[in-house]
Amino acid sequence: MYAGAVAVPLLIGTGLNFNQEQMTYLISIDIFMCGVATLLQLTVNRFFGIGLPVVLGCAIQAVAPLILIGNKNGIGAIYGAIIASGIFIVLIAGFFSKIKKLFPPIVTGTVITVIGLTLIPVAVGKMGGGDPSASNFGDLINLGLAFITIFLIIGTQIFARGFMKSVGVLIGLIGGTLIAAVLGQVDLSAISAAPTFHVPQPFYFGKPTFDIWSILLIIIISIVSLVESTGVYFALGDIVEKPVTEDDLKRGYRAEGLAVILGGIFNTFPYTGFSQNVGLVQLSGIKTRQPIYFSAFFLILLGLFPKVGAMAQVIPESVLGGGMLVMFGMVAVQGMKMLSQADLADEKNLLIITVSIGFGLGFNMLPGLFNQLPETVQMFTGNGIVISSLTAIILNLLCHGLTQEQKRAVVIQK
Repeated sequence: MYAGAVAVPLLIGTGLNFNQEQMTYLISIDIFMCGVATLLQLTVNRFFGIGLPVVLGCAIQAVAPLILIGNKNGIGAIYGAIIASGIFIVLIAGFFSKIKKLFPPIVTGTVITVIGLTLIPVAVGKMGGGDPSASNFGDLINLGLAFITIFLIIGTQIFARGFMKSVGVLIGLIGGTLIAAVLGQVDLSAISAAPTFHVPQPFYFGKPTFDIWSILLIIIISIVSLVESTGVYFALGDIVEKPVTEDDLKRGYRAEGLAVILGGIFNTFPYTGFSQNVGLVQLSGIKTRQPIYFSAFFLILLGLFPKVGAMAQVIPESVLGGGMLVMFGMVAVQGMKMLSQADLADEKNLLIITVSIGFGLGFNMLPGLFNQLPETVQMFTGNGIVISSLTAIILNLLCHGLTQEQKRAVVIQK
């Protein structure tokens, strides 16, 4: 969970050029809020909480849009958009079952695939050292550390069993960092500079601002996250043999919305159900909520000690790049698995996938293509994930509409 929790703030903080102190706070408060968000989902009452053994963490699909918003409109716009999207999720929780028919596997699979493929170049850049203008970018030490990390992850996945196999990425990051320390490539100054204890502070990075286009962008990402969470809830329901009802989903969506609102207030990110947790529950055979409660409180405790969050900063860029390459590749493969649920013999479905991925990857690689358009429009056209989402939704409606076949596909996905 730690590796998954710190990946998003590391990426976003780096993308927004945060300093060491800001990064330490960002990582620590994110760990803290992952625990709080998980508790909200575990605790069942009439208003929120799905009551399944689920862990909530930062939505990886929000990385690129949040960096884009921050660089264009400032940090305040990031958290204004997150707060507004959280309120939106709470408000639509009651009728999202109707909205989610717009997101059959052909749409969600395409979007998740584009998310993974869009982020892979970020990981490759970090494998070389992070800064292409640096004199040591792509040298043998950086490349060696990156590939050692990748081989450690692969080796763990092939030869390890049980718990060790489930934390393969973390083992790779730790192993790569230890080797980097032997080579003198690890800087511990972030840990020594971090305070021993801190209290979460609302609006640490300043007051939120509310930009309509930024809000719409994060709402789209939040809806995609809800679709992903829906799949997680139904999968966990099957494993623990608990039928997931419409009321359960409403409470689950509201819990996510509340977690997103708190994320905006305390300057973290949107939260969603971690799909990796499904595999862990199935692998361990532990189907009760008690261990997840323990994990949530442990995350909250870790988040109160910034030196723990600062530990993530000692990971060299090249080691982080190796781990992220595998993680983002897994995201893309997860999208491909979703696409396999669609009828790929249908030429209309192939058209939806082809155009949506083409737009998503192509426009993301060359956002300057739309420089002649208004800046508000560029915020959408310059983000491959959003363009891919909108294209897939529109083409799916044009090709299929909300036919009985589409409705059955939703039921099957459940």
